[in-house]
Amino acid sequence: MSSPIRTASRFLLAALAALSILPSQAAQLVRIGAAHFPPYTVRPETGADTGLLPQLVAALNALQSDYQFVLVPTSIPRRFGDFKQGRVDMAIFENPDWGWKEIPHTIVDMGLEDAEIFVAQRQPEGRSARQQDYFDDLTGKRLALFSGYHYEFASFNAEPKYLATHYNATLTYSHDSNLLMVLRGRADIALVTRSYLSDYFLRNLKVADQLLVSDRVDQVYHHYAILRPTAPITGEAFGSLLQELRDNGQMLKIFDPYKIAVVPVPH
Repeated sequence: MSSPIRTASRFLLAALAALSILPSQAAQLVRIGAAHFPPYTVRPETGADTGLLPQLVAALNALQSDYQFVLVPTSIPRRFGDFKQGRVDMAIFENPDWGWKEIPHTIVDMGLEDAEIFVAQRQPEGRSARQQDYFDDLTGKRLALFSGYHYEFASFNAEPKYLATHYNATLTYSHDSNLLMVLRGRADIALVTRSYLSDYFLRNLKVADQLLVSDRVDQVYHHYAILRPTAPITGEAFGSLLQELRDNGQMLKIFDPYKIAVVPVPH
């Protein structure tokens, strides 16, 4: 007849054995808002996994098992509401000046820099070739802009009516369309990110010589991640993961081909 102590010991050993074969605690889900912002995110609402954000998410998930990063499709205008209502935990490739100031958040410096530049037709038919001074004054010029973007020349006011009234702007949801408007003479200047233009020229080798790219920069995009105060991951933890990707070369591998600078992050 077994003693109560032996019986209890057997139950304890059995319980410990069962625990040892159970999977570890499930990774915490971190939802990242994915708005169409090429080449960072390309048409996420269609389920496409192209763009730099899916590559970054894959690298983050391969790096560790504590968090599972997933993309949640949103849009440039809708991302603020999705963030405030908790549909997403994080907005990425952002800047606090782009409408976030009144929304509680934590920022994480991603150590990435891009730029917004001006592009015009190099030599319209029947006219002399344009030079860099063409970009000095925007007055009277027809602009092709991306709807929802915050431009420094317009004091970061993204209201379509304001841009149309004050800057004779046509707004679209396609950099390709804006550049085509310039090539066809339907707009004088388009603003595009340096990273996008680099990719565009690779896809459209024949038009590179037809376009004049400004030395003037509208703004430097210094990218940040914007986290909800109650996000499953802290700003410090996310910053540490990004640093690991910098240290192992993954950040450079993902972003350098698009001329997005990987820069030091101040401590």
